[in-house]
Amino acid sequence: MKPINVFKALSNETRLNILEWLKEPEKHFPKQGAHLPKEVSYKGGVCVGDIQEKAKVSQSTVSSYLNLMQKAGLLESIRHGQWTYYRRNEEFIQQFAKYFKTEI
Repeated sequence: MKPINVFKALSNETRLNILEWLKEPEKHFPKQGAHLPKEVSYKGGVCVGDIQEKAKVSQSTVSSYLNLMQKAGLLESIRHGQWTYYRRNEEFIQQFAKYFKTEI
């Protein structure tokens, strides 16, 4: 884990909002079809297009944001057909929270 990468990923309000929205995807992305079908992955995920629509940024911007957050360890992605779905990496987030509590 490189903490600086996590701090960089969270230093943008939209990226921070995305992480918060993905904590409760059913609440923030209620649109039918926004979620990865549970039969494909029990962990779920939200389609990039729906994240882009809620964030009100361009497709290239949201893709860049999601890529940065994934490289930092905050998100996981899964492809299903032509769509990519993102979800929080809860295990990593808990490890980072522990690091933050004990080391900083």
